[in-house]
Formats: sequence, structure tokens, C-alpha cells
Amino acid sequence: MTSAPAQRPAACVLGTVPGTKFEGQRIGIVDLDSAGQEIGRIDLAEADLPEFVRDREDRAGGDSSGPGGARSRWVLSDTAKWCPPLLAAGVSLERCHDLRLAHAILARSELVTAPEAVRAASEWDAAPADAAAPEQAAALFDLDAGRGFIPQVPHDLVAALAEHVRQTAAIETASDPGRLRLLLAAESAGGLVAAEMRAAGVPWDEAEHDRILTELLGPRPIRDGKPQKMLSKAEDVRAALEDPRVNLDSPNRLLASLRNAGINVASTSKWELQTSEHPAVAPLLEYKKMARLLSANGWHWLDEWVDDGRYRPVYVPGGVVTGRWAASGGGALQIPRQLRPALRADEGWRLVSADVAQLEPRALAAMSGDRAMAEAGFGRDLYSGLVDAGVVATRQEAKIAVLGAMYGSTTGEAGALVPRLRQNFPAAMHLVDSAAEAGRQGGVVSTWLGRTSPPPGEGWQRLQRAANRFDATGADEQRARRAAGDQGRFTRNFVVQGTAAEWALAWLADLRLRLARLPEIEETSEAAAPNGGKDTSPAAASGPVFSRRAHLVFFLHDEVIVHAPTEQAEEAAEAIRAAAASAGRLLFGDAPVDFPLDLSIGERAIKD
Repeated sequence: MTSAPAQRPAACVLGTVPGTKFEGQRIGIVDLDSAGQEIGRIDLAEADLPEFVRDREDRAGGDSSGPGGARSRWVLSDTAKWCPPLLAAGVSLERCHDLRLAHAILARSELVTAPEAVRAASEWDAAPADAAAPEQAAALFDLDAGRGFIPQVPHDLVAALAEHVRQTAAIETASDPGRLRLLLAAESAGGLVAAEMRAAGVPWDEAEHDRILTELLGPRPIRDGKPQKMLSKAEDVRAALEDPRVNLDSPNRLLASLRNAGINVASTSKWELQTSEHPAVAPLLEYKKMARLLSANGWHWLDEWVDDGRYRPVYVPGGVVTGRWAASGGGALQIPRQLRPALRADEGWRLVSADVAQLEPRALAAMSGDRAMAEAGFGRDLYSGLVDAGVVATRQEAKIAVLGAMYGSTTGEAGALVPRLRQNFPAAMHLVDSAAEAGRQGGVVSTWLGRTSPPPGEGWQRLQRAANRFDATGADEQRARRAAGDQGRFTRNFVVQGTAAEWALAWLADLRLRLARLPEIEETSEAAAPNGGKDTSPAAASGPVFSRRAHLVFFLHDEVIVHAPTEQAEEAAEAIRAAAASAGRLLFGDAPVDFPLDLSIGERAIKD
């Protein structure tokens, strides 16, 4: 049964027809007007969905002017579920509202004045990948380690409509609905980007990857053996330890051997080992480095994650409590520097790489309104600007001081340098100091657009109650202080890292639309190519949506890589710059803060 909408819908809610599974059933689409009232309902076979969506997008295309244009917003239970089959059919969405991602924000945000209904819908809960108990908040600083996951949420139309109603009410009654809408739009756009980057894949040179592994580790071994250079390095370690049988891959046995050799360390970590000058340490560190490369990005990784010249990791937008992304497969957040030369554009295409200089301190300057800090980095390297302003003596000192301020370092060189920032940049330091104090007291803090930190868990509360008992011991008080300090460092960093993540999402969302507006290329022969150039051929492995136009292929916190036809590379670079400037204005208005980019165009994505 179908009924056409009487007017252009403001939102189109997708969902499976109740009583059927996600695969191979009928799909329902409900059209809503700007007031959230139903104006049309359509029921069609799953196989017909791509063509239906394509027709809607094409018909609306002439009236759309970006995020504020006339095009409808698709409301999806989970972008990661709905987009892959559409992209495989050559269909992309311009805008969407991801109910799963939005629920995670609205259920916690301080801006939501009536969160009860959203929180009660527990079937939509989606805990971030690294949301360990807040009393273990220090572990959250190792954010790149989060592997992430994509939780299951309802996909049926009835559940989607009900959640959309709850979320709409939560937004409309929020204390600052404008900021919240911007955050949810950016988060949902991030969901689209993640799905599209997986579909397009990162152009990957498998032969170069194999060459790098062979150079660093030795030729590929048979089955699950170790490569020759690793075996040789292991023998060097055993000889230095005078222990020919020690298993270097067993932490307990290795630790015992180290101690027998007079290397008194508490663990086999790099940081512990570096404190010793024993001749076994240098080859052992080299062996461990080789072992990490083999395990994380060796030949088995190449076989599993690279196919047809494309590396397709699984991104998890919002997978970290601060709003940063995580990865649930492929290790996109941990590609080692040695493998960067394997990122290689298709023939006739280029990789346009850009990363932001000192994104987090710039976000701190903007959100705190600290004009002195903003001016120190305007149009130049912020760390060098601190040196020029006489705050510190060297760029390295500036970096240590700024990172210490954002992560709450109170000892060592950072502890000595942070007071200089407090004196020169009082507004910025007041913001992070206040956030830290809120955490120490058991409170929560929010980012610029309203993402709110998780409250301390029961374990943290138990430690504080124990310290406040009349019979509390000194050990009880020490544990409570340590937990409070950890939580304070977490909330201190949360507001900065989370706001920087919001800027990055705005950058991605704007860039995605700018790239989509570039014309598709026409295939040319070598004879017809200008100036005797090479053929311009479609990037077939990127899929039907992206084979003929510039598109995003990689994102890591403050870095993007775009795969662009050679003749569009400069336009893609300008789109990256323009999107960065637009993101700054969108979030921070006329604040005197800029976000300069280190940008390069080349066949390979190689960073210095």
C-alpha cells in the first residue's frame, strides 16, 4: 500500500515492515512535514528501495542548497546498516538523521532538559567502544586503542517512528536546541562519511606493502612462522641475555629471563626497558617493534583487509566517549608510519592529504574566548607562536606545556611549564581547570555543542564514600584522591578533545558536500589526454558512487585523505581548505581562531 505525500516531506523515516527480518522483506517509508506530522506512507519491496531513494534524491537535487536546503532528511535507525546496500547500488544520501548515534548523545547531554523518555528507550542504547568505568578514566586517554563495535538497535518502522518522536521532543525542549541540532547533524553526517569511506576503500598498493614487510621483517614465512629478520633479532636477544631458550613472546618467561640477566624491571613494556642500558635491551625493543608490525599489519592483515587494491576498515563514529571515532575492524586508527607509502592513488588519480596543525589547543582557544592564545597561533604554528610571545623558550617546551595543560600533568617538565600558560592564557586555563574540578567533585562536563561526559560509576562513588567514613584509613583517602584526580584529568581533556572532534565532524560534513558537487569525470584516451598526459580512467574499485569523482577515503581525528582524479586534485584541495574555514565559522563564529592545514597532493600519502 502506498500514498504519495501531499507536500515535500521534511523527513523520510525508513524502517522494515514489522514482523520481518532486516534482510529480504518489505520496507516502509513514512514522510513527515516540518511539524513531524505524517503526510505520506509508502510500502515497497527491499529490492526496490535503492531506486526509490535514487528517484527521491534526484528529484530534490535541483532544489537543494546544502544542509539548509529543500532536500528531505532521511531518518535511519543506523546508517551503518542502511547505507551499504544503497551505496552498492550506486545511491548516496545527501543528509540523514541517525537515530542510534543521536540517542547516545541525547540520553546524556546536559542540554536535554527532559531526557527521561529517551533514556527509558534502552533498546536504543549504544555504549561507546571504550566506555570503561569512569573510575578507570585514565585508560580513556589511550583513545587510539579502542576497537569499537556496532551495536544492534531496532530497524523496524514502528520503533524508528517512536524513537524519532522521543528525540524530536528532547531537542525541542532542550536548553540550547540550536547547538544540539548542529551536533546531531554533524554526528549523522559522520555516519554517512564512515559508510561511504568503507564502500570506497583506501587505495592500497599490495605489492608495496609486501615490499615494506619484506624489507623490515624478511621474506614472508611459510604458514604461521616468523620471518627471518625477526628470528635473527630474537637470537641476538637470547645471546645478550645468555638464555638460548627464552620465549620472547611470553611476557612472564621473558620477564624472568630479564631479571636473571640483572635487568630489574617490573614489566616488559617499552618504557620500563628503556631505563636499562643492558645490551639485550636494544635488540629486544627492535624485536618487539617487528612483532607489533607483523601482528597488527603483517601479511595476514593484508590478506584479510585489502582486496582489489582497496583497504576497507570498519569505522565506528562516536565510538569514543569524547565523540572521536573508533574502529571495529581493520585498525584504521593505527596505521603505522612505515606503511604510509602503501597508500597509493589509482593511475590518473591523486591523493590529497591534509591535517590540522594543533587542532585541540586551537579549539580550546576558541571555546574559552582566550584572545591571547588565539593570536599566538593565528596564521602560524601555535607552538612557535608561544615561543615568539615569550611564554616558553623552545617549541618543544611549548608542546609539552600545552599537552600538560590539556591532560592535567602536574609533575616533571610539564608540571613546571603549565603555570606559565596559566599566567599568559588565563581564560583557556580557567576552562580546563574548571572542567577538572567538576570531575574531581564527581560532576560531568560538556563540549561546545553539548556532548556530555559520563558520570563517575559506582566503583568511583564507593571509593569516595569509604574515604568519608569516620573510620577511613590513610589508604582509603589516598585511593579516593587518586580516583578523583583521574576523573578530573578525564573531564579536563573531555571538553577539549570532544570540541575538537565536533570541529572535525563539521569539517567532514562540509567537505563531503563540496566534493559531491564536483562534476564526474569523463574517461579519456591517451591520445585525447591534454599535454600528452595519461588516461583518465574511473576508479572502478571505489564503487559505483565514487568511481568518477573525488571522494573521502580516510579520516583520523585531525586528518583527511581525498582520492581525486588528477584534473580535480587542486579543486579537491581547495574544497578541503574551504571546509576547514567553514567549520571554524560554523562552530565559533567570528572568534579570531584559524585552523591551518598541512596539505599535500601526490600519488602516495606519505607524511614526514
